[in-house]
Amino acid sequence: MNTAIKISKPEPIVIQTPLELFHRATDIKRTIKTLESGNPVLITAFYSNGLVLLKELKHYLQKKFPNDSFQEQREFRAAYQKLSNLILVEIVAHKLTVKKAPSIGWLEKLYPEISDFLLPLPQVQGLNSAWQWYENGISVPVLRNKMHPYYGVYFPTRFDHLLLFDQWLKRYDGAKKSAIDIGIGSGILTLQMIKYGFQNVFGTDTNPNAIVGLTEFMGTTKLSRKITLDQGSLFGKFEKQTELIIFNPPWLPQAHNLDRIDEAINYPENLFSDFFTAAKKQLLPQGKLVVLFSNLGQITAATKEHPVEMELADGGRFQLEKCYKKSVKVASDKTRRTQHWRTLEEVELWVLTHI
Repeated sequence: MNTAIKISKPEPIVIQTPLELFHRATDIKRTIKTLESGNPVLITAFYSNGLVLLKELKHYLQKKFPNDSFQEQREFRAAYQKLSNLILVEIVAHKLTVKKAPSIGWLEKLYPEISDFLLPLPQVQGLNSAWQWYENGISVPVLRNKMHPYYGVYFPTRFDHLLLFDQWLKRYDGAKKSAIDIGIGSGILTLQMIKYGFQNVFGTDTNPNAIVGLTEFMGTTKLSRKITLDQGSLFGKFEKQTELIIFNPPWLPQAHNLDRIDEAINYPENLFSDFFTAAKKQLLPQGKLVVLFSNLGQITAATKEHPVEMELADGGRFQLEKCYKKSVKVASDKTRRTQHWRTLEEVELWVLTHI
């Protein structure tokens, strides 16, 4: 682990006062009222008791918040996040104390300085899922080897935009001395570039876990000699101009009334203006700027504005060489969310050059 960077992780909770307990015989309606009043509840006996409470809380909130529109889904998820994170689980010696609980390696790996504490149940669920992905790895269509995403690092569950980028890389005939991957995340785009012969890729990310995770993933292999990382916004410490800049930004505008929900897919207001201003300086005269994006904001009515189109119309910095689009596969029938807009969704690959 890179100890010079502070890992982002669920904040351990230590409470001295007695908590209201929840088990199989507890009145669920009363417990939900306790949560709505802002008071935490501790799960006891079996891990499954917590899952039952989460399920009932979800049913309760679904009656209060319709699930018909994209905005209504956001409101439901915000309410659910707030209340569900008041449901706590106890950890002793880096193990969950409730019976039949999963074994989660992150508890010891991320919290070496403390062994006994409490965590919100949704955070525990997230740690458990992330540990399974980390341990078992995830297959990605555009890579030969499995990825082992680090905790707290965004990892795509759909690969349409990666396939689009891979097709573009196959046809790319420009220089391959260097490239910059802005918001490197789990590193898939960078590994794609290395696969197609790029000699050096510089990656940045504001998320410390992305830097720590990729550093661990590379180890002392040849990847560590081809990939250089920096925790920072946009171009970070990298000042040298490059032949290729890759940017796979969040695809939806930031929702100001939410508390960092889905921040990996929500962009702040000034992100694109700041990025294009900096990219103008960083891109070599004959270089290419590639932005991977989607029409998700428009088809969900989250925004009428398309940041790449706005830059081309008014920025005065770049011109369009080509825009490639690919229809997104329709969401699974198993999902409970109303996602009728998926039939209209397209991922986009924008290739820009200097004016």
